[in-house]
Amino acid sequence: MRRSIPAVAVMAGLALTLTACSSGDDNASSDDSTTAAAGDGGTLTIWVDETRQDAVEAAAQDFTAETGTQVETVLKNYDDIRTDFIAQVPTGEGPDITVGAHDWLGELTTNGVVAPIELGDLADDFEEVSVEAFTQDGQVYGLPYAVENIALIRNTALAADAPTTWDEMIAAGEAAGTTYPVLIQTGEEGDPYTYYPLQTSFGAPVFEQNDDGSYNSTLAMGGANGEAFATWLAEQGAAGTIDTAITYDIALEAFKNGESPFIIGGPWMLDSFSDLDLAVSAIPSAGGQEAQPFAGVQGFYVSAQSDNALLANDFLLNYMSTEDAQLALYEAGHRPPALIAAADVASEDPVTAGFREVGTTAAPMPSIPEMASVWTFWGVTEAAIITGSQEPVPAWQKMISDIEGAIGG
Repeated sequence: MRRSIPAVAVMAGLALTLTACSSGDDNASSDDSTTAAAGDGGTLTIWVDETRQDAVEAAAQDFTAETGTQVETVLKNYDDIRTDFIAQVPTGEGPDITVGAHDWLGELTTNGVVAPIELGDLADDFEEVSVEAFTQDGQVYGLPYAVENIALIRNTALAADAPTTWDEMIAAGEAAGTTYPVLIQTGEEGDPYTYYPLQTSFGAPVFEQNDDGSYNSTLAMGGANGEAFATWLAEQGAAGTIDTAITYDIALEAFKNGESPFIIGGPWMLDSFSDLDLAVSAIPSAGGQEAQPFAGVQGFYVSAQSDNALLANDFLLNYMSTEDAQLALYEAGHRPPALIAAADVASEDPVTAGFREVGTTAAPMPSIPEMASVWTFWGVTEAAIITGSQEPVPAWQKMISDIEGAIGG
């Protein structure tokens, strides 16, 4: 049985319609007046990628059966969705709903192509970080369905216990007698996404956060804390515990072959480790504070130009927010569901439970436009510090200056 949300405010122009459609009962059954209004006809177009297609189509069949609304799903290459959505929506083309990542939000709102949705009391049914991720200026712009983040993946045959500090992890890795004490994908251009929890353990988050969890454009990773992290990078590079020669593919293959008890990575790696007995836990702190990774949240956006905004909101809030729909998406993508009830079921798998637990303290990946200026300088600076080609503190200070200049420019 779907959850019924009788009143959905999608834009000021719909307020009168929604008031007329509302039954005024937050627990109304599936044949409430909103559903009846939605069932008067109409068509929804939804952009999906191959991974999400079956789960969305299953929910769409229920929606059509209960409301009479036809749903057309259009299969898209995920990498093309954001660009095509921004290009087509202003012309009156494009879908009513699209699948997408929360960190697209800044670009989508800047281009005026997405409309806010009103979760209301339903927000409490979702993991807090998933709602924060889709929040901008006090409004929620997406219906979340999955939360993904990195964590420490451990081969329990090589390390029985989860380490809590970086030094403890390195000692355990060395005691295991493997080629690498820990594997962290780096590459010649660096990988600040994977290194971010180590950076936050020094108290150097990328931007300041507002009270609602959203970000502002004040850079927060400069100063003494950021410079301490940079110095640590140089020390670890000189010691050989981290290395720009370790790319994603090399790290994956080495861990798969038992060459390290530990790898820092995400659930997208798990299919490669099907022959290993794994455990997932928090990333050990290197700087003394909690190692807080980025959280990436997947969800659904409503087009700002949709002629079917009421239908689109009805479908998302009443059909894609169900436990069955969110679990179907979990089975397809192996990311912990955003809906708490579905996440509880998925967490019966201890590996999923491990990623979920780490995700509860993760920070949403910044979706503000200023983030683009950070990526340009961040990774290459870290890589230069790790290799020793640049001195850590001056390199970090120059990076901060360059980022601030790019943001201000």
